[in-house]
Amino acid sequence: MYEPIRTKSVHTMAGAPSSDFPHRSREEELDIQLAGHLAALLAVTDEIRALAPSAELDAGAERLTEQVTRLRGGAPLRAPAAEAPAPSRLATLHRRAHALAGRALVVAASRADTAAAILSAERMDAHASAAESRELATR
Repeated sequence: MYEPIRTKSVHTMAGAPSSDFPHRSREEELDIQLAGHLAALLAVTDEIRALAPSAELDAGAERLTEQVTRLRGGAPLRAPAAEAPAPSRLATLHRRAHALAGRALVVAASRADTAAAILSAERMDAHASAAESRELATR
């Protein structure tokens, strides 16, 4: 009753087989995304460390470096802060770090990466309590 379709789909690239461009698996995409979130969290952590050094932040930065290295296959590029941010920005930096850790936690959970998920949750807790204590101190 119906005649079969004889033309190519408009969704295929003209004259190019589908294997001409690289494809990544879902796991590879999640690895890239997770490494990006953790690297961004490391950068914000380094900013906070420049302003308010602490052993807890040093340990967190070291663990973040380990996870980014594992996911990317190489150590993340880390530059020392050129100048310390204004002290009034400290609470803002902690909130940004908390948000980045939350994003990393979502991706780590989606990827079923327990080590990254635990680290992200710990960093969320640390930055949430630090931001809260900074906000209470400024009131």
